[in-house]
Amino acid sequence: MDLDTLDLSRLQFAVTALYHFLFVPLTLGLSVLLAVMETVYVMTGRIIWRQMTKFWGTLFGINFVVGVATGIVMEFQFGMNWSYYSHYVGDIFGAPLAIEGLMAFFLEATFVGLFFFGWDKLSKVGHLITTWAVAIGSNFSALWILIANGWMQNPVGSAFNPQTMRMEITDFFAVVTNPVAQAKFVHTVSAGYVTASIFVLGVSAWYLLKGRHVELAKRSMTVAASFGLAASLSVVVLGDESGYLTTEHQKMKIAAMEAMWETEPAPAAFTLFGFPSEKDRETHFAVRVPWMLGLIATRSLNTQIPGINELVTHAEGRIRSGIIAFDALQQIRAAGSDARIPPAARQAFEDNGRDLGYALLLKRYLDDPRKASDADIRRAARDTVPNVPTLFWSFRFMVGLGFFFIAFTATFFLLSARRLLDRYRPLLWLAVFAIPLPWIAAELGWVVAEVGRQPWSIEGVLPTAAAVSSLGAATVLTTLAGFVVIYTVLLGVEMALMLRAIRKGPEADDAPETNLVPSSLVAAE
Repeated sequence: MDLDTLDLSRLQFAVTALYHFLFVPLTLGLSVLLAVMETVYVMTGRIIWRQMTKFWGTLFGINFVVGVATGIVMEFQFGMNWSYYSHYVGDIFGAPLAIEGLMAFFLEATFVGLFFFGWDKLSKVGHLITTWAVAIGSNFSALWILIANGWMQNPVGSAFNPQTMRMEITDFFAVVTNPVAQAKFVHTVSAGYVTASIFVLGVSAWYLLKGRHVELAKRSMTVAASFGLAASLSVVVLGDESGYLTTEHQKMKIAAMEAMWETEPAPAAFTLFGFPSEKDRETHFAVRVPWMLGLIATRSLNTQIPGINELVTHAEGRIRSGIIAFDALQQIRAAGSDARIPPAARQAFEDNGRDLGYALLLKRYLDDPRKASDADIRRAARDTVPNVPTLFWSFRFMVGLGFFFIAFTATFFLLSARRLLDRYRPLLWLAVFAIPLPWIAAELGWVVAEVGRQPWSIEGVLPTAAAVSSLGAATVLTTLAGFVVIYTVLLGVEMALMLRAIRKGPEADDAPETNLVPSSLVAAE
């Protein structure tokens, strides 16, 4: 295999995924904010809330369309650049994606049309149901995609079939209820809610600075600050749960995130700051907090977290076990029928089959893992260490931004409660300039999750180097360049349309104002 093809295929998928993920968080968050705003409109009859729903709905629609366009390419890449991956795990990985398209995306896409064109054709309650259907569909779509992604991180409910040479589902319920997938889902959608809240706060702050659409801006900021504070707090709590599960299922990822080269006595210290060096295999100028990592990652004082060096040694043992499984697999396939399979080969595969993926790490260097030398095994074991500096810094910047969002949304929540949103212009400017920060945090989260899984496409089952298609590097490079150009144009178009809609502002709404709640509550609102 041409290694350039592997690197370029990984880069292409990373580029398209990162571009696509620029649109996903805003779709998730804005859909729920729209439903909240329209609920207030239906309850109070105040036209300003209908106007708010329509205005932010326009921005949601622009983002939704471009997000769909960039997302379609993602699924085609599995067959195009990762053909062996699709063959090996397609029965499992494809099921959640198919369900997502049939159950969630069709629901969302259908009701998006009704949301935009049904204002004067549906009753208030009917249109409100439509808006909530859009929000539920958007989030339900994320659920199934993250079930698929969660299985890549923690492949439960499946088994390898030596006759078909494929992974097959043994327990679909286990795939759906995968704890890693569920933690990723709630963490990801909460991050989307934060993104939408900061976006609404920033745009509304710009209106207040310009003295335009003041009533709409203040109400939007009140909703966004409340929603954003709750979401920011949940991101931290749910991120802690995700980290706990990572410690249990992806020990190398947690060790690389913490640049923890050697195993420490429990409970391990947390490194606040430092400079990890893969060459020296140590972290220079480390500032550490005793016990903190052990308490966060294991929720105990006596559970040990293995370091990178110990995990590499453990990987060597699993590679040797995997070679035994690989040899037994060749005998099983050569037998041709169950009756002719040597009992020793069957037993050897049953005993060592769970480590078959580790033997496949050697396929990057030689065709037959059984011919691997000790040096080859040590080299493949070292490949199980992801890029430590990238993970170390990505995680810390992401966490730092997460705590900033809590303080930021709490500040605006207090200002909205005291009706002082327009009193502090520096804070309003901060809100405007803070708009890109949730996207940066979300992209860093993607880097932590996906780079931290390397060298695996399916954790412990299928190495990335074995999953790639046998394409020429020139072919992949050409399509990579094409995607970069097209996606950059789409991003530019979306930003231009967004800025145009924001400059234009909300349109006047001539719908009659009706009160559906007692006048005292309307006055308080």
